[in-house]
Amino acid sequence: MANTLSGRFLILTIIFVMLAEVFIFFPSIARFREDYLLARLERAQIASLALLATDGMIEDDLETELLENAEVLNVVLRRDAVRQLILSTEGMPAISGSYDLRDAPAFTLMRDALMRLLTPEPQTIRVIGEPVRDAGLLIEVTMETQPLRAAMLDYGVRILLLSAAISIFTAVLLFVAVRILMVNPIKRVVSSMIAYAEAPDDLSRKIVPRGSVRELRNAEEALQSLQSDITGLLRQRERLAQLGEAVAKISHDLRNMLSVATLVADRLETVNDPTVQRVAPKLINSLSRAINLTEATLAFGRAEEPAPKLDRVALNDLVDDVLDNDNLAQGDGDVSYIAEIADDLVIRADPEQLHRVLSNLVRNARQAIAATGEPGEVTVRGRVEDDGWRIEVCDSGPGLPQKILDNLFKPFSSSQKEGGTGLGLAICSEIIRGHGGKLELVKTDTEGTTFAMFLPAGLAA
Repeated sequence: MANTLSGRFLILTIIFVMLAEVFIFFPSIARFREDYLLARLERAQIASLALLATDGMIEDDLETELLENAEVLNVVLRRDAVRQLILSTEGMPAISGSYDLRDAPAFTLMRDALMRLLTPEPQTIRVIGEPVRDAGLLIEVTMETQPLRAAMLDYGVRILLLSAAISIFTAVLLFVAVRILMVNPIKRVVSSMIAYAEAPDDLSRKIVPRGSVRELRNAEEALQSLQSDITGLLRQRERLAQLGEAVAKISHDLRNMLSVATLVADRLETVNDPTVQRVAPKLINSLSRAINLTEATLAFGRAEEPAPKLDRVALNDLVDDVLDNDNLAQGDGDVSYIAEIADDLVIRADPEQLHRVLSNLVRNARQAIAATGEPGEVTVRGRVEDDGWRIEVCDSGPGLPQKILDNLFKPFSSSQKEGGTGLGLAICSEIIRGHGGKLELVKTDTEGTTFAMFLPAGLAA
């Protein structure tokens, strides 16, 4: 039971109630002692009045009986500024202490009560108080402490037993309430989590919020949302795995087709036509990159990019090649290309992977401008920073819609053109992360969009 929430709550409740009763015990026992002593003073006053009514003419046996009924040893009464011994016992023992109950502070009463409980030795004490009904100025009795201490112990035991009974009864009620209101709903949440973990793709195992307590219902709703997200991610990963398998199969056949196309393109270099001579090398380079990409897909067979093969790359030449290829791909269009890169800027990167990233970003920029039907401009900038290089791809397009921005670098989520896969930016981001860098969206509005990538100068992460 100590290892369960309700069991620990039960134990703590008993402990806390008992602690509260301990703080109540000291005032209670002090009040009991005060009432006990006041009762003895009242009995002594009645006995003294009986004696005064007979002008002190009573037999010794009757006087002894009066003292025994009052449970005192002697009685002193002061009525008219004269202190008078009314009743007395022969052979009075020595008095150990005096206690004045007239306007005694609470702390003094609790202290005296505690000291009496801690003093088991028999003693004789003097108690001073005010007579009831203004029957005098002062009354004083002498009494033994054994009956007082015995009565206090008996009262204390009864108080403790009553406190224990109240504690247990309260704890049981709270135990039942906690099990009904908290433990059982929590167990249902845990059972739902276990059932969902066994088959996370089964939507019927998602929790249905039914909690009546606001905090528990919020937890159930949060768990339901989390389960929905996990199921969606698992299904997306399953589709990605299926897509990867399909791409691997397609890449196998595509590699053979590209090999044939490369052989044909090699023969174009022998043609004397100037246009062919200018275009053929770029065509051969593009076919070679496509073949390398298909081979990489077949080699790895998973949704991870291969580790970059870092080399020194002349960024200006690489960007010129990307812009020329994209310019050829658009045919007759109203998109102009600008490269703002120093001729001597050399960076450290994988040239093939960086070519793929720049080609993707430039192509996206060109397509965004073309969709408007207006002339536009694509600019690629590169510069050296303190600990690496920064490359920016800017366009004068209409900007990205909000639904694209919410899932910009997630697969299948960032495409804004019909027939797009939404994989381009996700692949670009993964490639740059493989270099130890970062790809980010700098700005997007009605005046255009700017993507920036940072490549560290040190070794790739």
